[in-house]
Amino acid sequence: MQLIQIMRTIRVSCIVPLLAASLATAHGQSTVTLTPTIVVAGSPELIRVAVANAASVDGEWLGRKLQFFPSRDGRAWLALAGVDVEASAGSSTLHISIHTSSASRDIAQPVEIHEAHYRTGKLSVTPKFVEPGTSELQQIAADSEIKTRVFAASAGETLWRGSFRAPVRAAPTDSFGTRRMFNGKLASVHKGMDFRAPMGTIVRAANSGVVVLARPLYYEGNCVIIDHGFGLYTLSMHFSRIDVHEGQRVATGERLGLSGATGRVTGPHLHWAVRWQGAYLDPAKLLKMNLGTAR
Repeated sequence: MQLIQIMRTIRVSCIVPLLAASLATAHGQSTVTLTPTIVVAGSPELIRVAVANAASVDGEWLGRKLQFFPSRDGRAWLALAGVDVEASAGSSTLHISIHTSSASRDIAQPVEIHEAHYRTGKLSVTPKFVEPGTSELQQIAADSEIKTRVFAASAGETLWRGSFRAPVRAAPTDSFGTRRMFNGKLASVHKGMDFRAPMGTIVRAANSGVVVLARPLYYEGNCVIIDHGFGLYTLSMHFSRIDVHEGQRVATGERLGLSGATGRVTGPHLHWAVRWQGAYLDPAKLLKMNLGTAR
């Protein structure tokens, strides 16, 4: 009899937490999901908070601010975020605050970041791009200040709509995340993807936004940066010609210019990068995300 009573106690103690969790989900009316569900270094992530009657939602992840917007169907709040390509694998915590007219509620959800396996590539370029001289260093420093100002002033709203599209009709490479050796020296991690775009290929806006930079830079060559709001940018580099100007609003598919071979390159191509809150994300993964129902 004593053994039977012990078994009943164990069974009840196992069931009660499960019921409590189910009730918390039902009455709290909020669940958090990430897409893609497997998070790796370089992953863009669509964070969805299913919650009823929220006035606003905000949060923080990996030291970066999360800015949420209502989904098109009004049933959830969404944030387009991600993990930097150079982030370390391991555990992280996603912090979310849900605000109603009368109270606020916090959620802390663990997120495991998995290692991404990127390769090493070797390239030969003009020596000045590996060991720049005094005048080149001055230009590089000036370029850095310009980009810092640009990235510090993203629009406080989402400017993109629907899924992102490839900027050119050309074959992409799997170069994102590659550890690059220039002239035998490790120089950088490749933080974008390259398209094999012949000289003069039309480059288009991958989504709607505002052109915040359209000028030549030392490493990037003729460069166009589009602000899509809430700290999300796309960068297109090495143009032979730029056809837009800074401050111009562009729609998805609008012509930005022509591909080329300006800046640090080995030949004509388009380098296209995605940046969110200082983190560089895998453009190929962003292009595969179905965002048509998000905004």
